[in-house]
Amino acid sequence: MVSIKEINSTNRNYIKYIAELHKRAFPTFFLTQLGLPFLKTLYKGYLEDEASGIITAEKSEKLIGFIAYSNDYSQFYKGLIKHHLFKFGICSIGAAIRHPSFIKRLLSAFKKSDSVVREEKYVELASICVDPDEESRGIGTSLIDYLKRKVDFNEYSYINLETDAEGNDGVNKFYVKNEFRLTRQFTTAEGRKMNEYRYKEEGL
Repeated sequence: MVSIKEINSTNRNYIKYIAELHKRAFPTFFLTQLGLPFLKTLYKGYLEDEASGIITAEKSEKLIGFIAYSNDYSQFYKGLIKHHLFKFGICSIGAAIRHPSFIKRLLSAFKKSDSVVREEKYVELASICVDPDEESRGIGTSLIDYLKRKVDFNEYSYINLETDAEGNDGVNKFYVKNEFRLTRQFTTAEGRKMNEYRYKEEGL
């Protein structure tokens, strides 16, 4: 049986397993290339930030999936820069030496605090990850359903997320299946084509 729950700052021991699961699920992704210490620092930030959090899925006491989200994504990024910029820099040195192009991409990521500011209040689904051995078993949908139930749509206008537009058909179909609507397509400074999706509760 799968258990879905939200963890908090007292569950710091989860961070190691969350980072390791991210690495297993996304071995070629940019953030993964920055290393486990970087990932641990990043996800620790979601537990430290009062407006953010992590929802986990477990089976037989084993982590098999998670969602990282923020109710104030701009403030989340500012908190990361304020409290962890030096550590992120140390964690990224090796990757930057191996891949100099990562430096520009990393700097662009830390400037995101300005680009995610919106007039309306919204919740950002920043990361969703499912153990590759547990795919197609409804874990991702269960995590998203938990987040949907948690969000007060009288206070927040929608749940927002971004994902790659190309070479990512399965993920895009997954979000559409879970009632997210494509609202925007854009290209990042690095030339990455992205889709932006939003989920709104019907009637609001």
